[in-house]
Amino acid sequence: MKRKLLIGLLCFLAPLLQTTLMSYVAVASIRPNLPVILTASFALMCGSRTGMTIGFITGILLDLFGGGTLGFYALIYTWIGYAAGYAYRIFYDDDIKTPLLLIGICDICYGIYQYVTTFMIRGRINVFFYLGRVIIPEMIYTVIFAVFLYQLNYYVNKKTVRSYF
Repeated sequence: MKRKLLIGLLCFLAPLLQTTLMSYVAVASIRPNLPVILTASFALMCGSRTGMTIGFITGILLDLFGGGTLGFYALIYTWIGYAAGYAYRIFYDDDIKTPLLLIGICDICYGIYQYVTTFMIRGRINVFFYLGRVIIPEMIYTVIFAVFLYQLNYYVNKKTVRSYF
């Protein structure tokens, strides 16, 4: 019960902070992506089902808080949670390189989804400009934030997981 409440609180706080406070830490209008960090890290630690659930909840809340098409972010974060959950089998407790690499890859996938669904459909097909000015800088900024936030997610997961031994 405590685990569900803490993860639920994190699922509520990530979109809330993403839509409010992250604009204050933006560098050149590039913000770190907190829902990607949350979804990918819990998918890595717990598997695809948990990753999809967390991704869907954070995505729906981001849709509601940000205003826009309902389900737009829920879809991509559910996909991210599902795909990142496949790395569950190669997860090691003491290695932070795998989660950071996975979060970086998930953020690039998020950026490509964002580009295809919002810019390319409207005829803006300068993909290398968007890649160099938005996707790669956001990925780097997200990974820098993930160094610290992954530790928090890992601590919540470690302290609340049931031990059967």
